[in-house]
Amino acid sequence: MRKLIFILIAVLFTHQSFSQIFDPVKWEFEKVEISNNEYELKFTATIENGWHLYSQNIDEGGPIPTTFTFTPNEKIKFNNKVIEPSPLKEYDPNFDMELGWFENKVTFKQKIEILSSTALEGEVEFMVCDEEKCLPPKYISYSFDLPYSKATEPDTQEKPLKEKTPESSPPNNAIDQTEANIPKSDKLALETNSFSTTTTSDDEVVLKDSSKNIINTDSKFSYKSKTIDINNPLSTCDVSEEKVATKSNLSIFILGFLGGLLALLTPCVFPMIPLTVSFFTKGDKNNKGVSNAILYGFFILMVYVVLSIPFHVLDSIDPNILNTISTNIYLNLAFFVVFIVFAISFFGYFEITLPSSIANKADQASSAGGIIGIFFMALTLALVSFSCTGPILGSLLAGSLSSDGGAMQLTSGMTGFGLALALPFGLFAAFPSWLDSLPKSGGWLTSVKVILGFIELALAFKFLSNADLVSHWNLITYELFLAIWIIICVCAALYLMGVIKFPHDSPIRKFSIFRIILIGAFLSGAIYLCTGFKYNEDTQTFTPLSLLSGLAPPAGYSWIHPNHCPLNLNCFHDYEEGLAYAKKVNKPIMLDFTGWACVNCRKMEENVWNKPEVFKIINQDYVLISLYVDDREKLANSDQHMFISENGQKKKIRTIGDKWATFQTETFVNNSQPYYALLSKDEKLLLSPVGYTPEVTSFRTYLECGLKANKINN
Repeated sequence: MRKLIFILIAVLFTHQSFSQIFDPVKWEFEKVEISNNEYELKFTATIENGWHLYSQNIDEGGPIPTTFTFTPNEKIKFNNKVIEPSPLKEYDPNFDMELGWFENKVTFKQKIEILSSTALEGEVEFMVCDEEKCLPPKYISYSFDLPYSKATEPDTQEKPLKEKTPESSPPNNAIDQTEANIPKSDKLALETNSFSTTTTSDDEVVLKDSSKNIINTDSKFSYKSKTIDINNPLSTCDVSEEKVATKSNLSIFILGFLGGLLALLTPCVFPMIPLTVSFFTKGDKNNKGVSNAILYGFFILMVYVVLSIPFHVLDSIDPNILNTISTNIYLNLAFFVVFIVFAISFFGYFEITLPSSIANKADQASSAGGIIGIFFMALTLALVSFSCTGPILGSLLAGSLSSDGGAMQLTSGMTGFGLALALPFGLFAAFPSWLDSLPKSGGWLTSVKVILGFIELALAFKFLSNADLVSHWNLITYELFLAIWIIICVCAALYLMGVIKFPHDSPIRKFSIFRIILIGAFLSGAIYLCTGFKYNEDTQTFTPLSLLSGLAPPAGYSWIHPNHCPLNLNCFHDYEEGLAYAKKVNKPIMLDFTGWACVNCRKMEENVWNKPEVFKIINQDYVLISLYVDDREKLANSDQHMFISENGQKKKIRTIGDKWATFQTETFVNNSQPYYALLSKDEKLLLSPVGYTPEVTSFRTYLECGLKANKINN
C-alpha cells in the first residue's frame, strides 16, 4: 500500500510542464517544560494561503499523512502519541474515506519525560496541496536539547553505567542495547520509530535505521552541479512551450459537446424535442413561447454545469484527488467494472435509472408555472433521460478527472454537454418549421444506443489498461489492447450490418446512408488499429498510433518487442554513467527528467521523439540520460544518506527517485516533468531547459540549437 501511495503522488509530475520550486510550509519547533523533567514538544506548521496539510490520521489507501518520527533514546519516555487539533474533514468518494486536513496554521504536541539530560532528534514527513497541484512528500529534521533538573537527579550509584556517560556526549545507540535493559516505555518507542543515531570516529552524526543500515551524511554525488549555471546558458534558442491548461479545457468542452449531440440521438431524449417545442409554441400569440423555450434550454445547460460544482469543492481540498484516477489501480478497476455495466445497459439488457420518486417530484414542481416551472421542466428532462445520458456523463467524468485539469476540465465538459442538449430546444422554438426536417423516431434510436454501448466497452478496457500499467501485471499489453479494440470495432460493424443482434432491435429493412457511413467508420477504425502492429526499423518496436496517445499502453509495453528506454533508444538511467559515456564518445547530453506515471512525458516520446527528424537527432547526436524522479526502488545501503542543502534543509535520499528529484531541484531549480536540459560533455548548460513541447518543429529546433551551441563550446 505504501508503494501505491507513492505511485499516486507521481501524478503530480503531469500537472505542469514548467514551474518554480514551491515551499509553502514553514515549521517551528519549541519545547515547554511543564514540570520537573517533563516537557511538551510543539511542532507548529505555518501554511501559506491556498495550501493545506494532511492530518496524521488517514487510513491506509489514502494520501500521505503528516508523520512524526523520533530517534529512539533510552533516556526519554513518551507519555502519549503526537496530539493534533481537530482537522477540517471532508468525505472523498475517490478514496471512499473521510480525509482530515489543516490550513493557515496548526500545532502538533508531544509530551515526554526524560531520565537524564539528553537531546531528541527526529523528522516530520508531510505533503501539501493547493487548488492546482500537490507537492511530493517532504522531510524536515528537528532537534531538541533537553536539560535534566539536578534537584531530582536520580541515585547515580544505582546506575553506574549511566554515571560514566557524560551528559554532553551523544546518546548511545538504542538499537544496540539488549532488550532486557530497555524499559517497557522505551521498547514502545523503538517499535514505533525506525531511526536512531550513532557516531563515527570523528564524531560525525549519521542516521541508522532499525535494520542497522547506515545512512551517511555525505555523498560522492554532487546534487548541485558547480558547472551548470541555470541562469547563464552558453546560447539561446527561442522555443515556445505548450500551455496545456487552456487547450485541454477546450478539448474537453468539444468532447462534452459531441457527447451531448450523441445523447440527443438516444431514445430518451430525441422524442422529447418536438413534444417540448410544440408545448412552448402551441397557441403562442405574443412570441413568448420562443423566449420560454430559450429559457428552458438555458436551464438545461445550468443543470449540468451545477453538477460539476461539488468537484470544485473536492479540488480545493486536494487537487491531487481528482487527478490520481489516471494511476490509481483500484479506481481504474472500479471504472472498468462500471463501464462494463454501462455497456450492457446500452445493449438493452437492463436500464440504469434514478428512483422514480425523484423524477415525479420534479415533474410535479414543473406545473408551478413561470420561471420556476420552466426550471423544473428542465430538471425533469435531465432526470428522466438519465438511463441514456448517465453512461455518457460517466465517460465524461472519468475522462475529465483522469486528465490534468481537474474540476475545471469537468466544468468545461459539462458545459459542452449541456449546451449540445439545450441548443435544439431554443433553435426549433425560434424556427418551428425546422421540426419537419427531423427524422421520425424509430428503431434507429435503439441502434444509436447500442453503438454507444460498444464505445463504453472500449473505454472500459482503457481503464483496465491503466491499472495494468501501474501494477506491472504485463497483462493488457500494447498488442492485446489493440486486438481488443479491433474486435470491438468489427463487432460494431457486424451489428450495424444485422449480423449481431441485441434485445429491442428492430429488423433492418434497408441500409440508410447514415448506417453505411457508420459501418465504414468502424471498419476503417479496425484497419487503422491494425497499422499499430507495423514494425518500426528505427525504434525496433511497434509504431505507436498518434490518435491513441494516452489511450493505448506505450508501444514498448509489449510481449513481442519490450524495451526499457523510450522508443528503444540507447539511454542511461544514471547521470554519472551517462556523463562518462558522453565524454568517451565526445557527444553532448540530452538530460530527460521524466516519470513512470508522467502522461505528458509519454506524449512527448510517442508524438514528438518518434518523428524521424527528431528521433535521428536524439539517436545519433546526443547521449540520452533519462532520470525517473518517481522511481521508488531503494538505493544500495551505502548510497542512502542525508542531504543538506545550502539553506540548511535536510532530506533523506533513500530511493533512486529521491536522488534524481533532488538533483533536478538543486541544480535546475525546478521540480516538474517532463523537463529537458542540453549539456556539453564538460557539464555546461548549452540552452535554457524546456518542458512540455509537443510541436515537433519547435522541439527539433531546440535540439539543433543545442548542437550548434555545443560546436561553439568545443
